[in-house]
Amino acid sequence: MRAPEARLARRSAGARWALPLPQREMVLLGILVLCVFILARLSDKFFTVANLLTSTRYAVEVGLIGIPMTMIIITRGIDLSVASNLALSAMLLGLSWRNLGLSIWAAALVGLAVGTLGGLLNGLVVAKLRVPPLVVTLATLAVYRGVATGLGKGRGVTGFPEEFSFLGHGTIGPAPVQLLIWVLAIVLAAIVLARTAFGRQLYAIGHNELAARFAGVNVDRLKVILYTLSGFLCGLAAAIYVARVETAKSNAATGYELRVITAVVLGGTNINGGEGSVLGTTLGVLIVTVLNNGLNLARVPDPAQDVLIGCVLVLAVLAYQRRRS
Repeated sequence: MRAPEARLARRSAGARWALPLPQREMVLLGILVLCVFILARLSDKFFTVANLLTSTRYAVEVGLIGIPMTMIIITRGIDLSVASNLALSAMLLGLSWRNLGLSIWAAALVGLAVGTLGGLLNGLVVAKLRVPPLVVTLATLAVYRGVATGLGKGRGVTGFPEEFSFLGHGTIGPAPVQLLIWVLAIVLAAIVLARTAFGRQLYAIGHNELAARFAGVNVDRLKVILYTLSGFLCGLAAAIYVARVETAKSNAATGYELRVITAVVLGGTNINGGEGSVLGTTLGVLIVTVLNNGLNLARVPDPAQDVLIGCVLVLAVLAYQRRRS
């Protein structure tokens, strides 16, 4: 690493630890424990091993997409197309299996490739054409969902083989299969973000993109990689989603982009860039999932759930801002 880049990386790392991550994540863990305690009092069905393991199945798709979203927001970007990309990948998976006669796992690879290409397209337009990420991904949000709807013609694909359903309903020991996939992705991403030059460069871009360019960081290449990774994990989440609900449909994952961004910001990632962690995002996903699950069991109406989750998000952001000041 050249001297200017090394100095930039050290400044980036210092800024990254200005808000002590262990303390912040302990706060998030405390919020999670408090939510579990309160929800357990509201419903006797909530605090059981079976329910808690089952609820993690619903967290995995959001959690997987939240990993690259964390990295993208760290670099002051955004990807609003993730839910539409997931739906398009799901439809291509289903149609490849039903209409083209591919094996279910080959069809899953088609869906994975479609998601990856969708992310690559976002990255190329953002990095090479210098169009703001908000504009690009807002446009592809509509395009990908529209293509999925057109391909599906208002009908879903069902009747998937039992071997494929294992991905969405199977367990290895007591743990759901998709939970183990998510844990592996969390570990790998946390190591990359916290312990590699790639991760340090992402924080440097978030703090000062121009300075990062002068320090020799290939900003455009990193942005293309991030959005491509986002598309790849959308494709993986699509396969898990289809296996879980046993249907490929064009309206799959509606609203997931807001859930993902909520979890990432709740987890402490600074929307202005330069700060965040995969562990924080994971805790954010778990808090949102636990609240949704527990409030559903307590028969709290959906509008009231949205208000409560919104309040938790606002309070967390205010706490972060106060500690930064």
